[in-house]
Amino acid sequence: MRHLRLPTILGTCLTATFVLAQNVPELSGPSPNPMEPVPAAPLERYVTDDVRQMRAYPEQPPVIPHSIEGYQLSVNANRCMSCHKREHSLGSGAPMISITHYMTRDAQMLADVSPRRYFCTQCHVPQADTSALIGNTFTDMSELGASGAGSE
Repeated sequence: MRHLRLPTILGTCLTATFVLAQNVPELSGPSPNPMEPVPAAPLERYVTDDVRQMRAYPEQPPVIPHSIEGYQLSVNANRCMSCHKREHSLGSGAPMISITHYMTRDAQMLADVSPRRYFCTQCHVPQADTSALIGNTFTDMSELGASGAGSE
């Protein structure tokens, strides 16, 4: 009788697993046909006036004030660098990328843009011309009423 206990327990666990697996929801998308095309939402209209936006907090990556549609951004090419790289910024009139983009993680200066800072759209995004999705009660610290040091 004792030698039948283990196979009975294993059989019960296997049966319970099979029964519970039948109740898992499908992950294949909407039914009846998950491969049927669904209409996409229209793309946002981006701000393209080339006016620099005020940053909301210190160290915020600036937003991109122009269209980047069609820009190539890959391991082999980065169109942003054709205007914003240090040696091109004077001729293009574009702001130069920060010197921090030429540093390694260990704060060692490089002759070229650091590979970890090469893909601009990791941090910098174009500004969409849309209404806010949720209400915003953000107050800039200059509006909080605190006076600067030595102003009293």
